[in-house]
Amino acid sequence: MRRSVPLAVGIGCYTIAVIVAMFLLVDGTGAFVETALWVVHGLLLVVLIRRLGARESSTYAALFVVVTSVMSVYVFDLGRDDLTLQHRGEEVTATVVKERLDPARGRKGRHSHYELRREDGSRVPGPELETTTDLYDVGQELTVIADPEGALRPRTPGQADATGELIGAGAAGLAALGGVGWMAWRGSDAARRREERKRTAGGGKAYRHVTGDAGTPDEQELKLRQVLRSHPADRRGYIEVQPEEYPDVPRQRAARIARETGLRAEALGNRGSWRFAETVIEEVPLN
Repeated sequence: MRRSVPLAVGIGCYTIAVIVAMFLLVDGTGAFVETALWVVHGLLLVVLIRRLGARESSTYAALFVVVTSVMSVYVFDLGRDDLTLQHRGEEVTATVVKERLDPARGRKGRHSHYELRREDGSRVPGPELETTTDLYDVGQELTVIADPEGALRPRTPGQADATGELIGAGAAGLAALGGVGWMAWRGSDAARRREERKRTAGGGKAYRHVTGDAGTPDEQELKLRQVLRSHPADRRGYIEVQPEEYPDVPRQRAARIARETGLRAEALGNRGSWRFAETVIEEVPLN
């Protein structure tokens, strides 16, 4: 666990760096280059996430992180113009002097376009104001945020609000980081289970060495069946046995033997022992 935490933090920082870099590159590269970069990013994530220990889920986790990262970049890019306007735009009062509607193209929506002029008669810099519905009439006065450089369309203060895009991009980015954190937890849990199996196997060997028990696996299974049928349950209804006494019987095999005797193997709270009862909180899976 101590090793996986800094690795998970490093992967998280790398993921954030990729999101920021792809946002900065999204307008300067073609779709093919962007796709290739995301693919390379995904492959590298698979390698890094596998080092967290949860190897069986690394590909799906990397795919989830890549998809949520792409969503974060895409949503943030939708608010790029709004953020630019808020940064360098200036608020002006303008009058609608001309209105036009997009030509009809099947079932595609028709946007409205408005030519705006200042109070002194000069044209508002930039392309025409655009709305998805017919909101304004010729002669109507309205307040817009205009780009002094004329590169962006003027927008009303309501249109230039990028709060929704920022929240959506942040949520997608947090989901990507959450995927990394989840895999770090899965990896540490898998490592803990491997260590438990090693300790159990080592304990079984030590028990066999000390006691001189040379019982075969079949004899150990027979002994376990007899214990499960005859051993009295404790006050909570559990029959508790020590796995060291059955070094050649895997836990899942013991669960199957218990099922044959009408019991279930408990997967929680064993603390180095095997516990069996007619009803358990979580049963040991049989496969």
